Amino acid sequence: MRSIWNGAISFGLVSIPIKLVNATENHAIHFRQIHLADGGRIRYRKVCELDEEEVSGGEIGKAYEDADGTMIPITDEDLAQLPLPTAKTIEIVAFVPADQIDPLQMDAAYYLSANGVPAAKPYTLLREALKRSNKVAVAKYALRGRERLGMLRVVDDVIAMHGLLWPDEIRAPEGVAPEGDVTVRDAELDLADALMDTLGEVDMDSLHDDYREAVEELIAAKASGEEVRPAESGEGGGGKVIDLIAALESSVRAAKKSRGEEDADADGEGDGGADEGDMAEVHPIRKTSSGASGKSSAKTSGSAAKTAKKTTHRTPTGKTVTRSGGSAAKKSAPKSTGTKKSTSTAKKSSGSGGSGGSGASGGRSAAKKTTAKKSASSGGTAKKTASSRKRTSA
Repeated sequence: MRSIWNGAISFGLVSIPIKLVNATENHAIHFRQIHLADGGRIRYRKVCELDEEEVSGGEIGKAYEDADGTMIPITDEDLAQLPLPTAKTIEIVAFVPADQIDPLQMDAAYYLSANGVPAAKPYTLLREALKRSNKVAVAKYALRGRERLGMLRVVDDVIAMHGLLWPDEIRAPEGVAPEGDVTVRDAELDLADALMDTLGEVDMDSLHDDYREAVEELIAAKASGEEVRPAESGEGGGGKVIDLIAALESSVRAAKKSRGEEDADADGEGDGGADEGDMAEVHPIRKTSSGASGKSSAKTSGSAAKTAKKTTHRTPTGKTVTRSGGSAAKKSAPKSTGTKKSTSTAKKSSGSGGSGGSGASGGRSAAKKTTAKKSASSGGTAKKTASSRKRTSA
């Protein structure tokens, strides 16, 4: 880095040769003025008011304008003759705690570099003394034709100097504070604290100038002939605050959302969240024994009905035939009253089958009784037929 000033640090009777280097740089984008009609650049020329002629830099001096408009010329020789002990020296006048320096006084920042090998030892001595004391050095120095105030502190392994404004250059904040008495409630302070905690800390190295980057992209697009589209504007944040509490709560929620945290209201901790007592309990549906018995009853009744539908009767030739289904019951109905009794008995038994397996056994016993009755009745019919044949043959 190029030095902008060479001199020495006066540390009592110790002199430390140093170079002054700019610690900051300006990244602002600068524009030129042009003539809109033809794009020509507009330049400012230094012209004398008396003869209206343009003058060069070598012909220009400096002067002080008096209250009545009189110009009092001041030459560089006049200024060089003034006693200025700090013309080439950074003179340390005191060591104070850093919190005694008002940040409003902070100005430009510089790095102090040891100038040459002999300066390394005293430079390191001053740096380590500042580290161990946890203090900063207040110094005077002269730069660009005027004496200034500075503060020396340690940054890593380098001594840095911040230019300070003189105390009388800091204006008093008169008429700046809100007028009248304003009362802030504890609830508002609590929400403000919550917002501060939510925003938390930030890595200063991650901060950058978004507007400057947008301007650079705009310039690059125009230079390449691309079409420039208007950027989408974000949500405006300068509206009128109607409810301070609501604004603070919304700010806390927005800050949590931007950091990927869950909102407290979503977990039931906020004003609109549900408490544990308000939550409905959910129980799983369990299969009861009654349901199982109902299914088994249905199966049993079905089997009993099938059993009841099977009927047995004798044909005129004496053969016993068993038929299943409703058609068999219908055909045998007019031949014997016992079949009707069998059917009604079967219906009764199927109705009682809903209680389980007892219905099936009842149906079977009823079917056996019906078969026995039919056998007896058919036997009697056979005897009557045989006797009638004998009488006919006689």
